[in-house]
Amino acid sequence: MAKLRRWILLFIGLVVSGIFLYFALKGLSLREVWNDLKAANYWWIIPGVLVYFIAVWARTWRWHYLLRPIKRVRLVALFPVVVIGYMGNNVYPFRAGEVIRAYILERNEDVTISASLATIIVERIFDGLVMLIFVFVALPFAPIPAPYDRIVIWMTVLFFGVLAVFMALAMRPEFTQRLYTGITRKLVPVESVQRFILTQADRFLEGLASLRSPRDLFMTLITSIVIWLTETTKYWFVMHAFNFQVSFFVLMLMTAVVNLATTLPSSPGYVGTFDEPGIEILSIFGVPENTAAAYTLVLHAALWLPITLLGFYYMTRQGVKWRDFKLATAVARQPAVEGESPSS
Repeated sequence: MAKLRRWILLFIGLVVSGIFLYFALKGLSLREVWNDLKAANYWWIIPGVLVYFIAVWARTWRWHYLLRPIKRVRLVALFPVVVIGYMGNNVYPFRAGEVIRAYILERNEDVTISASLATIIVERIFDGLVMLIFVFVALPFAPIPAPYDRIVIWMTVLFFGVLAVFMALAMRPEFTQRLYTGITRKLVPVESVQRFILTQADRFLEGLASLRSPRDLFMTLITSIVIWLTETTKYWFVMHAFNFQVSFFVLMLMTAVVNLATTLPSSPGYVGTFDEPGIEILSIFGVPENTAAAYTLVLHAALWLPITLLGFYYMTRQGVKWRDFKLATAVARQPAVEGESPSS
């Protein structure tokens, strides 16, 4: 059943990517796109990539900060794990990179997968919130077009709603523990399954500990803003490789919309869900459609390729195999044998 569900999700992701890719390519002159690609000054990608890895380092620092209530892990130990995780998202379906990141951290630092996944979910929530902040900051200078305005409304409700729920759970851990313990014991008759669910829930709750501190919340938000401002700066550098100019606010809006769109199910590497919204946003603000397509293609490649190559390097250095992606998913779902580490 689980295998069938994964195949269904993969099929849905491929269909969604196909639809977005169809609309991205619709009406384009591929010859003009190719001419824009040939005319680009690719030296601008170099500072863009360097700035992007500053953002990756900032992501590492944010994760280090979120993990502090559980265990203090050195930044130099976390950086390769973060890179492998993002590489996994780029090449493997189902956002498996998030699970492999938690899996490797447990193997290397003995931090439970459930607690790690809780911190990763908090990261995703704050990423979404910052995307929405970018939209609202850019609105006076770069109004958001339909239908993305409706997407923003729904995403605002979603991200703020999830954050509010998680904060409520984290602020009252004893009440939360009693709540899910009572529900589990009523709904799950098998005692061994009860123990597994409650253990995972306890560890997940432990991973939400950073949400109890206003200072930690503030620092997580600030680092998230730094991360995405730095990544938008990469958009700005790559823009200079092409013959067009838009304001930094338009690029902030583009960053927000394309990254909100990539939360939809899609193929590995966010094919289509990244490209179509990027082309659409730039076209609305006066960039010729073929130039916008060439730019978005190069930007997508510049975001995808460097961290994927570095991820393969660290994957080899860390002794991670492709089968570990499947194993990590299985470990996240199944209880370990008592007294035995899942990664052993």
